Amino acid sequence: MRTHHFVETYEKHIALSDNPVTWSWTGLLLVALVVFPFATSNYLIALATTVGIAAIGAIGLNILTGVTGLISLGQAGFLAAGCYTTALLIADYNWPPELALIAAGVVSALLSLVVGVPSLRLKGLYLAITTMAFSFIITHFLLYAESVTHGPYGVRIEDLGFLGLDLASPIQLYFLVLAVAVIAAIAALNILRTRVGRAFTAIRDHDIAARVMGISLTQYKLSAFVISSFFVGIAGGLMAFQFRFINVDIFNLLLSVEALAMIIVGGLGSVAGAILGAVFIVLLPEATREVIDLLPTGITSMLSTYIYEIRGLLTGLTIIIMLRIEPHGLIGLWRDIKRYWTHWPLSV
Repeated sequence: MRTHHFVETYEKHIALSDNPVTWSWTGLLLVALVVFPFATSNYLIALATTVGIAAIGAIGLNILTGVTGLISLGQAGFLAAGCYTTALLIADYNWPPELALIAAGVVSALLSLVVGVPSLRLKGLYLAITTMAFSFIITHFLLYAESVTHGPYGVRIEDLGFLGLDLASPIQLYFLVLAVAVIAAIAALNILRTRVGRAFTAIRDHDIAARVMGISLTQYKLSAFVISSFFVGIAGGLMAFQFRFINVDIFNLLLSVEALAMIIVGGLGSVAGAILGAVFIVLLPEATREVIDLLPTGITSMLSTYIYEIRGLLTGLTIIIMLRIEPHGLIGLWRDIKRYWTHWPLSV
């Protein structure tokens, strides 16, 4: 019976997983994700692409908030920066999409220093308000700097290719997003098992003790902002590939709240939890729409009028319910079930 409480070497301690069963299930999941677009409709492929982009952004936010403990409500701003950077470089300056996508991550990472440096002495609610204000600044700049960003008219990009892929094809765009999501997950997992990742965790658990142990709070907090925003910027760049027409109205406060909901629902501090939370939050409106369609016609038409408000209400309720019932999120629930099954019939 596996207990997962004893390892013999340091290499095993920092390994991504020493359980062959875990690797087997991971392999089966990847195979299923590869086969998925060939067995379903373009609508579900587009929905899965949205889930993948959300997962990349959630992984980035998880590094900042879940691992380092720095609460951020500015994800909409960093997504907008990455999205507009990619779209403008392609539409106005004829950059290759590959370089434009990397530039999206770099620009978002550099902008994170603008909010990160003034926020070094802030935490909790004050930090959340600061990052939210930064998001508003970014969106207002995009709206009113018409000579640079096209202002309220938005940015349109035509059909383009990426490393031989035709991004006008939903299947090929799906595979690009899947590849980037896998790379992002592996990169995050490797960051968390390094000295940097352990420093992030120490700052989250007790920043004063971390400083006494020789951890530079300034260096590692800024590193968390930069790494997190790079991931989010890449997600924003992929949004530009998916939407083709970019408008500032997309990047509202609800987007930041949903990003925070993803890591809370999935499980703070867990890469797998961030992915599960992204799947749950993205599919929640779709599931709600299916339920509404089953109701009588009069009720359906009335609720459809307020679908945006219902979406925000459900997101808030989900956060409250998950924090009350299962603070460790879906990944914590899965661990409890797995532990119960592993120790059965001795489970308590």
